[in-house]
Amino acid sequence: MDIAYDAIVIGAGPAGEVCAGKLAAEGLATALVERELVGGECSYYACMPSKSLLRPGALAEETRRVAGVSDAEVETIAALRRRDEVIHELDDSSQLPWVERNGIALLRGEGRLDGERRVVVTARDGTVTTLEARRAVVLATGSAAAVPPLPGLRELAPWTNREITTARQVPPRLLVLGGGVVGVEMAQAWASYGARVTLVEQAQRLIEHEEELASAAVAAGLRDRGVELRLGATVTGARRDADAGVDVLTLDDGDELAAEVLLVATGRRPRTSDLGLETVGLEPGRAVEVGDDMRVPGRDWLFAIGDCNGRELLTHEGKLQARVVAAALAGRADATLRQLGAPPRVIFSEPQVAAVGPTLAQARADGADAVAVDARLDETAGGSWHGMGVEQPVRFVVDRGRRVLLGATFVGPAVAELVHAASIAVVGEVPVDRIAQVAPPFPTRSEAWLALADWSER
Repeated sequence: MDIAYDAIVIGAGPAGEVCAGKLAAEGLATALVERELVGGECSYYACMPSKSLLRPGALAEETRRVAGVSDAEVETIAALRRRDEVIHELDDSSQLPWVERNGIALLRGEGRLDGERRVVVTARDGTVTTLEARRAVVLATGSAAAVPPLPGLRELAPWTNREITTARQVPPRLLVLGGGVVGVEMAQAWASYGARVTLVEQAQRLIEHEEELASAAVAAGLRDRGVELRLGATVTGARRDADAGVDVLTLDDGDELAAEVLLVATGRRPRTSDLGLETVGLEPGRAVEVGDDMRVPGRDWLFAIGDCNGRELLTHEGKLQARVVAAALAGRADATLRQLGAPPRVIFSEPQVAAVGPTLAQARADGADAVAVDARLDETAGGSWHGMGVEQPVRFVVDRGRRVLLGATFVGPAVAELVHAASIAVVGEVPVDRIAQVAPPFPTRSEAWLALADWSER
């Protein structure tokens, strides 16, 4: 006999947790299905452990820039111990009281669709439970690391974000394939613990979807910390040198790079291959297409949120999408997500990169009459002591005709906390002339916003 719930959420990562909590708060009988750990990839193998690994090195760097403070040294054992505390030793028991308090039914196992409004859950011991959704099924299964089809690469069983963020010791040499967020952050982190790091990226620059000024700053920061960058390099093959105990990558110029640990950080793929999508007429292995209310077109009972819908692979965006689903099922007017083009994003490198909206090139490619208004955090009064001696460029992307802010990029130490104001301005389409009327506090690096005031007065 099927067990019926108003809503069934498959996947208990950040998006699934928020969705289940909001649905339960709306009075819906809610089931949450999770095959691994409640809290998901972000909590245990991505956002949280990676930032824990990065923080000691960033703080130590800052002490070296501040007169009157003794230089701090990174203590690897203590830092790894703190990382383990942050991820709760890969134990999700601390999450369970929240689930119980909210009256959510937690089912441990692999959840798969089995036709309209039906979900089959297979537990690790083989027990099968069939659920029926009276109102909705929400897919929140996230994403997994993608391994490119390079000759010999899969046979090496290279590390992905999971292994590198939970490593128990520092690899003598680390070879990173990929110059996106994961590659840059993990090269930064493990170099700070003494690993010899080489990063290989096929594009001509790192984090190529961000402003070039951000790419240049991050590349310089990594090189300053001893990371070897091989940009514009194509990998043609991979093999294991068992005698030397290393993995080897062959580049298109004939060079070979070797390291005890090989990290593949070349992108993500949606976790939809074994989700039963074919039973409801959808294609497995692909991102699940949704509308702005997160509903799958033609299936008013089926929603997809977070990485598995392929819109924005950002934890905070998945959480926002979860709130949209709850609003949609509650019949509220805010049940659409129209600002998908402007989620904030942060790269916790040294210097950090925090951005929202399109780059100048992207805005122009989209047809906007866009101009750049450039500034420097390090030329403000606040830059006299925060990030002193570090170049900290800022770029505001402005629609010249509409006179609104389209995007912004901040580069420098601890700029992650600066981007939310820009996000509000971009999403709210706040006129630049209105922004110019707000005085940033003195003496802070927020005075970089005065560049927009200067522009508005021209």
